[in-house]
Amino acid sequence: MRVVLIGPPGAGKGTYSEYFTKKYCIPHISTGDIFRAEVAKKSELGLKVKEYLDRGELVPDEIVVEVVKRRLSEPDTKRGFILDGFPRTIKQAQELEKITPLDAAIHIYISEEEAVRRLSNRYVCPVCGRVYNLTYNPPKNDLTCDYDGAKLVRRSDDEPEVIRRRYQVYYQTFSPIIEYYKEKRLLVEIDNTIGSDKGIPLLERILVDKGILRIKPCVT
Repeated sequence: MRVVLIGPPGAGKGTYSEYFTKKYCIPHISTGDIFRAEVAKKSELGLKVKEYLDRGELVPDEIVVEVVKRRLSEPDTKRGFILDGFPRTIKQAQELEKITPLDAAIHIYISEEEAVRRLSNRYVCPVCGRVYNLTYNPPKNDLTCDYDGAKLVRRSDDEPEVIRRRYQVYYQTFSPIIEYYKEKRLLVEIDNTIGSDKGIPLLERILVDKGILRIKPCVT
């Protein structure tokens, strides 16, 4: 299963990726994670990336494409991959086609109002890093961590006005990519307003029926 994963903040991409990664041993590849790791290691690539990030600029397509190409050549991608955060431009999408064929582009979506509702209810423990959601996974005691009793905080990017801006910027960036894959008949869309517990089995069945998911669950 070789897929690109698209979805705005709060849509549940992480939950979907974790399910397919664990069940089928398909690596979830985030270009953002790769860049952060390289910057932390102070590798040659990391130093290049840091220069652009420090200037508030996007990392050039040629560097991003080379990073993805290198990652997709690693042995763990033999069963497939879930690409998250790439491609972000039509040029990157075209370059990806030269590296590997794709089975699908999966668009997991929710409305802007649903994104605000979900993310504005998210709180984090500043001590242990555990994440709570007042709707789906609330703490036992009011806004305090179940494990260490620390006062939970809401991250600045989970404030409602920031969520709306992040949501709008996301679709400004990815709408051309969604249309690109729709024209190529590779787009699979899931409305995750129903929740991941219902959406994941639905997506799994669609992928099996389309012949995209062609491997058995792995043994870990």
